Amino acid sequence: MALQESTALDFYQTYFEPMVYLDYFKMGQSPVGDDCLYFLLKHYNTIFKSGGLKGKLLIDIGSGPSIYQLLSACESFEEIIATDYTDKNRLELEKWLKKIPGAFDWSPVVKYVCELEGDRPDKWADKEERLRRTVTQVLKCDVNKEQPLEPAVLPLADCVLSSLCLEAACLTQEAFRAALRHIRTLLRPRGHLVLGGGFDTTFYMVGAKKFPCLPLKEKFVCEALQKSGFTIEKLETAPRAAETMSDEQSDYTAMFVVVAQRND
Repeated sequence: MALQESTALDFYQTYFEPMVYLDYFKMGQSPVGDDCLYFLLKHYNTIFKSGGLKGKLLIDIGSGPSIYQLLSACESFEEIIATDYTDKNRLELEKWLKKIPGAFDWSPVVKYVCELEGDRPDKWADKEERLRRTVTQVLKCDVNKEQPLEPAVLPLADCVLSSLCLEAACLTQEAFRAALRHIRTLLRPRGHLVLGGGFDTTFYMVGAKKFPCLPLKEKFVCEALQKSGFTIEKLETAPRAAETMSDEQSDYTAMFVVVAQRND
């Protein structure tokens, strides 16, 4: 289903089911989910571990109903603000943050991150509580707007993180470039953007619903960042795991994580 930007957000608001999407994050049950998740968790751990990126405020753009992307960052930032476009995603995220019965069980993912960080897996409950304390707000976000978080007024962030979001939220190259410019306004001068996603993705499935994506190329992502006022400091990529090639949940060919600094 081809969607224009004007209708893509409505499609998400209507058809995106958070708990169905979260099947990707049940470790050991989704080959595609595991492939993406292990790659992202390992690199976020490296980026945010002791001696890495740190500061007062991190803003997560397009959090969805997910917390995996924040598990390492919560050790390095005093405050995290999560954001998403859809009402259902924000409600699902709030459910976990407030420990409401029926929230998704992230404990296997949290235990894995504890291992990555060299901590005992039995410390997972402490990490969950640390993340709950660190996430202070869950706000509505639209990266297609010049001020993505309006009407909220926030201090400039030390870091903006966006994981598996922009290729789904921006269906044209120009929209992707514009989103980077919009996100840049949330960052303090010399602040950092951490961007994680997939290359060549044209779709991913949430249950029986197909959600379109902008197929990104490495060269395009690098050029778009540079033209949007960023200097790339680090780019990590990995090809899709061979054992997932026959999986029809998505057609990405590789994963990437890029760290870029706002130029001024």
